[in-house]
Amino acid sequence: MKSNRISVCLALFLALGFSSFAQVKKENTTVKINIEKDTVFNYKKPQKSITEGSVTVEGKRINYEVVAGTLILKNNLDTPTISMSYFAYFKKDEKDQSQRPVTFIYNGGPGSSTIWLHMGAWGPQRVFINDTSRTKAPYKTVNNNFSLLDASDLVFIDAPGTGFGEVLTKARGGAGDRKDFFGIDQDARAFRDFIMQFLSEYNRWNSPKYLFGESYGTFRSAVVANLLQDDGVGLNGVIMLSQLLSYGNMSDIAGSNPGDDQPYELALPSLAATAWYHHKLPDQPEKLEPFLKEVEHFSMNEYAVALNKGATIDSATYNEIVQKLHNYTGLPVTYIRKADLRINGPRFEQMLLGEDNRITGRLDSRFSGSAYDPLSETAQYDPMDSYIDAAFMATFNNYVRAELNFGKELKYKEFGNVGPWDYKRGGDPSFPNVMNDLAHAMIYNPDLKVMLNMGYFDLGTPFFESVYEMQHLPMPVSLQKNIEYNYYYSGHMVYLHPESLKKLHDNVAKFINSTH
Repeated sequence: MKSNRISVCLALFLALGFSSFAQVKKENTTVKINIEKDTVFNYKKPQKSITEGSVTVEGKRINYEVVAGTLILKNNLDTPTISMSYFAYFKKDEKDQSQRPVTFIYNGGPGSSTIWLHMGAWGPQRVFINDTSRTKAPYKTVNNNFSLLDASDLVFIDAPGTGFGEVLTKARGGAGDRKDFFGIDQDARAFRDFIMQFLSEYNRWNSPKYLFGESYGTFRSAVVANLLQDDGVGLNGVIMLSQLLSYGNMSDIAGSNPGDDQPYELALPSLAATAWYHHKLPDQPEKLEPFLKEVEHFSMNEYAVALNKGATIDSATYNEIVQKLHNYTGLPVTYIRKADLRINGPRFEQMLLGEDNRITGRLDSRFSGSAYDPLSETAQYDPMDSYIDAAFMATFNNYVRAELNFGKELKYKEFGNVGPWDYKRGGDPSFPNVMNDLAHAMIYNPDLKVMLNMGYFDLGTPFFESVYEMQHLPMPVSLQKNIEYNYYYSGHMVYLHPESLKKLHDNVAKFINSTH
């Protein structure tokens, strides 16, 4: 997600008011078997290119059919309003395809296409990335030994305004408009409508159904799950990767909401994990996990109590908290005092490696890069993006045109122009929060299972923040047993780290297999 993957949504909100595993020989040779498209691409008609391929997943060969195309959503007058692009992978030789699990997959932003999960995590071909080492052209793809096709059919959906899709505005002769799709509820309704139309077109109504969202995609999933179940579409599971359900919990924008210190408390364990990774702690612990448990306890107890005291905190307690924050973050005591005990993500990214004029990544703080401006208050770009963006874009654009035989005459929008994004819900201008939506979906369907996947080194959507939100969903405590928690030695895009990708695959496959 450039920092755009979630900071696009941050900017819009503020405007409102992976040495790799041994390389495997690629086995994804595709054979064109059918193309349904006009000579000239027509956004107002569904387009489709069907090809075949194979992938080896953890030693098992899987033959599949893939459909690259677009679906057209229409209004009540049967007028096309938007074209949304998708890539659907169906395992072949199934006795009853209509009852095989199907997972609907999307990234976030808002305004991000689903190139990242497609080419980095679950598709049959994966972009070759050297974890936190740089790669350069010519980039390449490899057989994805951890594609999720062994557990489920896969539908990668590009959000409205991204990928090969288009909003059919009056300029294109349609009746859609930007305001109909670029907002929390508008976007969610489009995904609901897409999924329901897909279920009908491909006869998948009786399939076990799953939503897989990353970043803002988790925010979207909460709303989409609630909408789908209100329309009678039962879900077996909602799978979250790098979750955010309440913008009020983001340390990035905590300064815009003075008096609420909770974001600083929830971000601290991720700051500590980052300092541990870069060996910046005064007393470096040997193991990460026990250290983080200690920091989590401090965050919710001494730290929370101290911040709650505000200006009434006594000097002895203040000094104790300063020293603890120094021990847990590696930041200078003088800096912590200037920050008045409140350290947000962007400032930490700029400061931690500041002596070397370097910054850490935001979405994956294992990455680092030279600072644009060593004197800047905050980091001005995300080093992770500079490592991966070109590789993903080059390999995807080659793959989709050369092997899936789709989009040769079109530009694939990695990120779409979706601003201004409507974050208001029912006229409420406060910090967006969809915890109610997920809670309602789980109450309505008490069999619905939710899986949370988090990277330790994610400063964009800190893992402790995600846990906190799940444990505070407004629903009966008995439903908490339906939530599964998984942690990874990686960042926001957990799959960039090879060992984490395998672990993520095995966990998600197990989750799907156990919930239908």
